[in-house]
Amino acid sequence: MPTILAAALAALASYSSTVSAADAAPPLPFTAQAWRAAALRDVDAGYRVTLANHAGAHDPHNPAFLRNLRAARAHGAALAAKVNDGSGYIAALLGFSNRIHDGHAGVYPSFDFDAVKPAEWPGFVAAWRGDLFVYASEDGAAREGERIVSCDGKPARRLLAQNVFAFLGRPKEEGQWWSQARNLFTDFGNPFAPRPQRCVFELDGRQVERVLAWRTMPDSRTPLLRDSVAGATLPVGLSEPRKNLFWVAMPTFQPSDAERAAYRAINEQVRKERERFLGADAVVVDLRRNQGGSSSWSEEFAKALWGDAELKRRDDARNRNVEVWYRASPGNIAYYQQGKEKDIARGETASAQWWAEREAATRKAQAAGKPYYISKDEPEENSGTVQQAPAAPFTRPVYVIVPGNCASACLDAIDYFKLFPNTKLVGAPSSADSTYMEVRVEPLPGGLARVIVPTKLYVNRPRGNGEFYRPDIPVTDLRWSTATFLDVVERDLAGK
Repeated sequence: MPTILAAALAALASYSSTVSAADAAPPLPFTAQAWRAAALRDVDAGYRVTLANHAGAHDPHNPAFLRNLRAARAHGAALAAKVNDGSGYIAALLGFSNRIHDGHAGVYPSFDFDAVKPAEWPGFVAAWRGDLFVYASEDGAAREGERIVSCDGKPARRLLAQNVFAFLGRPKEEGQWWSQARNLFTDFGNPFAPRPQRCVFELDGRQVERVLAWRTMPDSRTPLLRDSVAGATLPVGLSEPRKNLFWVAMPTFQPSDAERAAYRAINEQVRKERERFLGADAVVVDLRRNQGGSSSWSEEFAKALWGDAELKRRDDARNRNVEVWYRASPGNIAYYQQGKEKDIARGETASAQWWAEREAATRKAQAAGKPYYISKDEPEENSGTVQQAPAAPFTRPVYVIVPGNCASACLDAIDYFKLFPNTKLVGAPSSADSTYMEVRVEPLPGGLARVIVPTKLYVNRPRGNGEFYRPDIPVTDLRWSTATFLDVVERDLAGK
């Protein structure tokens, strides 16, 4: 069953080569005392691993980082001292992680939430579309499209802040309201966030109060949690819904081998059929469900569409003052070594070289007693060979569909696309990144949890810490179907 844990880790765990399938099912404690001891142990261990390896721990540009980390340890320990079961253990770890104020860091359980308590729901799923609405319902629990006004006398915004954002997400980022609202009515037994009992709903100006009937959420209904954020999507690929309108689906930048091949096929087709694209009515880039991975996939597409040399010229100008600082710690060095060995085994020589250079440079910095290796000109991992720029510039309209949970390499994609004035963002506000990137995942000794560690930081990055994108064309429809966005694009084109 998909869980809140899956959402928290979706854009993180795939970066690491250190997490094995065995990590997903550790033996669980049996007593309240054992759960409490585990929570105290793992909050403390998470703090120590983060302090020893996180790129922000010595960051002179962000003195608040260490204050936040220490406050997170204190808060997590206070929650852990009250833990009596697995649900409390999970909540203590989430409370600790949330207080770090870095979406790329934290400690998370290595087991699914429903291993300790099956998810319960009141028969409906909520979604954020500028306000809180019923996304889907069954058996008359609510009506689709109703606005959720309040619960137990608390306005929806305050309830989300207390029950969700205290443990997951960052409320200052507008996209996080879109991605986290689904968790308000999904209960895993968090003892520090009592679930709502009575809610007021409004539709067509009429309000009604209902008592919520909580029950186990069937597996058949859990896809609604995912769909409420970004709707259905298409597999990686290039299609043509109608003549001269091209649709490029990019639902992940953490591709499987088959998806890697699909991305390469997209770029090859764009280059081969460039004359058709130069005369296109529009190109739609569909990022629904994309939560990051490697920025090389969007970079290579942008090269194919706008031209290698033109992208490089604009990107170099944007990043002319950027530095990349790699934290030189034994754990991070081992991560770069593992990345190198993995890509050598896969025959990906360009990216293996990228890993090897980082490994060698951080080893040298560590030997010299320096906390960072500082790079002023970072080549992209997995980057392809720069090809000759096309003679004609690409100036046709580009629409980029952005979900609320777009972060990390998904934001890097928008950075590339928005270098060009013919790009419009469609959909929701995005999430945001800190300046701490390139995460790895390290299992904690107790076997119950793993810590997320960003290994590098950006200095002078044009997109600032916590900065997100707002859509040029907001789409607040409950159903984020392909047909919905096709209609939005067609109406905008007609308006031109």
